[in-house]
Amino acid sequence: MPKNKQDERDAQESITIMQKHYEGLLMQIGEDVNRNGLIKTPERAAKALHYLTNGYNIDPSAILMSAMFEEEYSEMVIVKGIEVYSMCEHHILPFFGKAHIAYIPNGKIVGLSKIPRVVDIFSRRLQVQERLTHEVLQCIDETLKPLGCAVVIEAKHMCMMMRGVQKQNSTTTTSAFTGQFNKVETRNEFLHLISSDLS
Repeated sequence: MPKNKQDERDAQESITIMQKHYEGLLMQIGEDVNRNGLIKTPERAAKALHYLTNGYNIDPSAILMSAMFEEEYSEMVIVKGIEVYSMCEHHILPFFGKAHIAYIPNGKIVGLSKIPRVVDIFSRRLQVQERLTHEVLQCIDETLKPLGCAVVIEAKHMCMMMRGVQKQNSTTTTSAFTGQFNKVETRNEFLHLISSDLS
């Protein structure tokens, strides 16, 4: 979101440039950009892409640091089922799914809403799922300095579902672990908890 007038001007300039490119793309595929259904499509598409990639200018570490608290809790903290919506950098098509994140505090905890915010920030960039997984892990691990951190992401990729191999039921799972989660028993506890329905 633009924070001041200059940010708003920069955002509008970026959207205007992208809008002209979308007009050119539509013409290249044989569409009439002046027909009723497409008159505002370049502008709408430019605004959508601007929003879907707005994670480049946000510092995820600052988001975590804004809600860190000293607390002598030292058991596993899990936030699971975080919605992930991102854009594959290879074909600029969406991939989407769920992220499951855990950390073991080392004297500090973080406001729970900040963990999904970190996922959103890294997701709103052109991505590959493997890098997204490591970026989220690294940010939490370096900022919060817990005894361990774990990230699992499960996602479906439109570049596999709509084109290429066209496998609609395939899901890609990536994971990354630090600290205590490198121990088999701790990792297994985490994996059991994220796969269990505790409600």
